[in-house]
Amino acid sequence: MPASSPLALDASAPVGLQLITSLRERIVTGELPPGTRLSEQDIATGYGLSRQPVREAFIRLAGEKLLEVRPQRGTYVRKIDVSEVEVSRFVREAVEADIARLAAQGADAADVAELRRQVAEQAEAARDGGRSFVQLDELFHRTLAKIAGRAGAWAHLQPIKMHMDRVRHLTAAEFPLDRLVGQHRAIVEAVAARDAEAAEMAIRTHLRGVLDDLPKIAEAHPDFFIADAAQ
Repeated sequence: MPASSPLALDASAPVGLQLITSLRERIVTGELPPGTRLSEQDIATGYGLSRQPVREAFIRLAGEKLLEVRPQRGTYVRKIDVSEVEVSRFVREAVEADIARLAAQGADAADVAELRRQVAEQAEAARDGGRSFVQLDELFHRTLAKIAGRAGAWAHLQPIKMHMDRVRHLTAAEFPLDRLVGQHRAIVEAVAARDAEAAEMAIRTHLRGVLDDLPKIAEAHPDFFIADAAQ
C-alpha cells in the first residue's frame, strides 16, 4: 500500500530502523489495517528508499507477527491474534502491578497533581476519542513508571505490548472512553492515598478491561481478527 505522500526520514540516522518504527506504528494505530497488502515498491517509493531496506523491514515485522509473508502472493498486515493480545496484556499487567505499588509508596504531592492534571486532560479528549486519547493514555502509564523509578521498565514493555495496543486503538476509536478515564482516576486516588494494594488492584482491573472489549471489537471487525478470535 503506498503512502499518500513521501514520508520523510532523517538522513542522519539509520533509515532502516526508522522505516521499521514507522511501519510498526502505522500497523499498530490501524493506519495500515489488518489484511492490507503491502508492496515493497510502493513502500519504497512512499519513503524515498530502495527496496532493500523495505525488504529487511518486512522480515523484521513478520518476525514480530505484525506482517505475514505469503509465498507467491505477497506481504500482508497480519490480522490480530487474540493469543498475542493476551500475552501482551499478561506481561504488561505483571510489570505495571509493581509499578503501581511503587508509585503509591513514593509519589509526592507534585506527582499526584500531575497525574490528576493528566486525567482531567483525558476526560476532555475522551469526547473525541481516537489516537489523541491513546497518546494521553501512554503518557499516563509512562508517568506512573517514572514516579515509581521504573522508566526503564516501561521502555522495555514497548515492543511487548504492541499487539494489545492494536486493540486499544480500535477501542478508542469506537467505544465510549469514560470508563477508562474513571479507571485512571481510581489509580490516581489510590496513589494519592499511598495505598499500594489498592493501586495494584486498580491497575490490574484497568488492564484486564481489554479482554472484556475483545468480543465486541471482533464482532464489529471480523475481518481484522484471525478466525475464531472472539471465541
